[in-house]
Amino acid sequence: MSADDELSLLIIVLDTNPIWWGKRALGEAEFTLSKCIDAVMVLGNSHLLMNRTNKLAVIASHTQESRFLYPGKRWAAADPFGEGGPSMESNCSGSKDGKYELLTAINDAIAEEIKDLMTKTDMKGQQTETLLAGSLAKALCYINKMGKDLKANQEIKSRILVIKAAEDSALQYMNFMNVIFAAQKQSILIDACVLDSDSGLLQQACDITGGIYLKVPHMPSLLQYLLWVFLPDQEQRSQLVLPPPVHVDYRAACFCHRNLIEIGYVCSVCLSIFCNFSPICSTCETAFKISLPPVMKAKKKKLKVAA
Repeated sequence: MSADDELSLLIIVLDTNPIWWGKRALGEAEFTLSKCIDAVMVLGNSHLLMNRTNKLAVIASHTQESRFLYPGKRWAAADPFGEGGPSMESNCSGSKDGKYELLTAINDAIAEEIKDLMTKTDMKGQQTETLLAGSLAKALCYINKMGKDLKANQEIKSRILVIKAAEDSALQYMNFMNVIFAAQKQSILIDACVLDSDSGLLQQACDITGGIYLKVPHMPSLLQYLLWVFLPDQEQRSQLVLPPPVHVDYRAACFCHRNLIEIGYVCSVCLSIFCNFSPICSTCETAFKISLPPVMKAKKKKLKVAA
């Protein structure tokens, strides 16, 4: 198989939680969302320049929706394999700085989509958690679509890079684990680049799918870590000295309170996990027979007959 018949698809899932980025901007202006997006653009451009058959997609994981930043609405009618077309040519209007026109069009599309997403954000509701599980599911659907559009004798190798900012959501535990096992079954790598506190769910995702988990020690140096660790594909990583694997937190989230627990109770019918014992499973409503310890009958005392 020639190099042109093997496609490499990189999907970048960027955490755009406005609450986390807002607090970050108020506390320290050295590293903001705009600078993070600039680093993502450089990584995406570098991936496309590695090989002309490389493909890219960028998804914004927000508190209210998961949106494709690229390819966006303007690129919907374009050829997914970048072989030209009127829609593709209209997007590449030209570059004034001598940069490749396709990269200019991609960067402009990402900037417009992220601006539209953030300006239309309404935080009046109670939803403040990043919809990461939904974004990963959308990435898997896009990979499946790209696989069906392949030509004869073509193969595609896909991987997902998650740039995580906000805290984990225990409410998304089941959906997240389903996405992880679906990616493992399809041989899709999930890499994680964590900006703030460690993510137990992403540690499990990287360990199960064979990806790399990295907590960035210095946020302003994000671009250097992206190009060093996450730009090489799976075959090239074996030739590089990369950060050692981290200890994986395999604690499960209980179904009753969504808390991470080490010891709990498991339903023998549906395998639901609970932190407290319940005679009836709240998931499948199975009633369990509780075996009580045998009750010892009191011995009757014999009455002595008076002589």
